[in-house]
Amino acid sequence: MKKAAKFVLLLLLLPLLLPISESGKAPAMFIFGDSLVDNGNNNFLLTLARANYVPYGIDYGYPTGRFCNGFTVTDYGAQLLGLPLPIPYLSLETLLTDDILRGVNYASAAAGILEETGKQYGARISFNGQLAFFEKTVTTQLPLLIPDPKNLSDYLSNSVFVVVFGSNDYINNYLLPDLYESSTEYTADAFADLLICNLENQLTSMYNLGAKKVVLVGVGPLGCIPSQLYQGNSIDGSCIDDVNQAVTLFNERLETLTTKLNSTLPGSFFIYEDIYDNFIQMVQNPADYGFISSNEACCGNGRYGGKITCLPLQEPCLERDEFIFWDSFHPTQAVNNLIARRCYTPTATDCRPISAFQLAQI
Repeated sequence: MKKAAKFVLLLLLLPLLLPISESGKAPAMFIFGDSLVDNGNNNFLLTLARANYVPYGIDYGYPTGRFCNGFTVTDYGAQLLGLPLPIPYLSLETLLTDDILRGVNYASAAAGILEETGKQYGARISFNGQLAFFEKTVTTQLPLLIPDPKNLSDYLSNSVFVVVFGSNDYINNYLLPDLYESSTEYTADAFADLLICNLENQLTSMYNLGAKKVVLVGVGPLGCIPSQLYQGNSIDGSCIDDVNQAVTLFNERLETLTTKLNSTLPGSFFIYEDIYDNFIQMVQNPADYGFISSNEACCGNGRYGGKITCLPLQEPCLERDEFIFWDSFHPTQAVNNLIARRCYTPTATDCRPISAFQLAQI
């Protein structure tokens, strides 16, 4: 097990040791999403969905607002592409103007495709809200640094855009019947259709603002996260099948949407990142990936660590790189790194029809 842990640690450090590539055409990465990729935007909001306290960030060096012990999957993705880490959009007022050229992260914890998703947490930036900020970036902020319209268009069309949405529309909407009526108004099939219909319009708006290279990240097996194991009263730590079946309906439609957008939006390159199957393999065969725990949070409370998420100053587990889940909802940086490597490297297999690495070279 010690050898496996050392191997995982090497994988974690490898992207940080790689030199920034000058051969790739992608100049920057723009990120839209939820707490899986939020790198600090919610620090600026009046919300319960924050991670700006210890022990979050324990392996990053300090709390940043990332809902992880260290780096997110898009952090590793950017590093593997030789790109700088995008800055949180809401931090722009405290940074130099040209920092925006590094790329921007608009992601917000508790946010969803649907406007009402996550309302119980307070303020959050929905996908529509993130697109409004992106429009401001494109029409007001970037032109100050790239005044030539052709150069700005090239900058945007060559950049890589990552979209990570859908999880909250289930765990903080559809699966909370006491707070939301969506599960009584829609069957699982109809709800997936609703999400995809909204998402198609949102992605088309993003495309019209200049995004051409887009990674659409599927939803992971939410029925396996500690929060759902606790709420679903899993007896032996087995995943909640009904939840995973609902998520699968969304993922199937998302991959179909990827194909549709490529055929209907001229000059676009959309790829689908399938994290579901790989994550299930980790949960079912943790030792094969160097993990000792597949259903308990490294930092949480209650059974499986799923009742309440990681609290301020709480002591997390010591073997963080050997746990799949960091808290009640989110994976550890060890998992984030493995997922990123299966999409953002030349031989990646979890992105279709091409890898994110190949996408960046187009």
